[in-house]
Amino acid sequence: PVLDTEDAWVSVEGPVSIVELALEQKRIHYPLVEHQFVLCTILYAIMRFSLKSLKPLSLFDSKGKNAFFKDLTSIQLLPSGDMDPNVLSIRQQFLVKVVSAAVQTLCSSQKAKEVSEEELFPFEKGKNWPALAVDLAQYLQISEDVVKRHYVCELYSYGMDHLGEE
Repeated sequence: PVLDTEDAWVSVEGPVSIVELALEQKRIHYPLVEHQFVLCTILYAIMRFSLKSLKPLSLFDSKGKNAFFKDLTSIQLLPSGDMDPNVLSIRQQFLVKVVSAAVQTLCSSQKAKEVSEEELFPFEKGKNWPALAVDLAQYLQISEDVVKRHYVCELYSYGMDHLGEE
């Protein structure tokens, strides 16, 4: 970008401006940032729903694991379309667990009307975990329909038929 400066500022001495510093920074590799975001979301879901006996890095293949430890400005080989069926199975089980835990939390918070979920977790106001699991399914190369069907089945099994029909 072209930065127009006034003549009075050209002769000013001192530290480099923040704009000039920002322009000198290397550009980040956006798919690598997305990859990091997926890991952060997975870690947050594990923490939020207390999913035990799950190793987050087991959801990624060797290329995916190596990409986590690289500079965000470097162009890394990220996982391609061909995935190990075992990794896909672990990913699908993880998403199913997240949806199940989200529905269970929703049902338990509705049964205990005294304390709403928003009061327990105010920073999650408006967080729709099943929708987030569907979005994660796209990144993790899992069929979104599998996650949606499991969500509907969970709603019906917890007696929330009105939500399941929607």
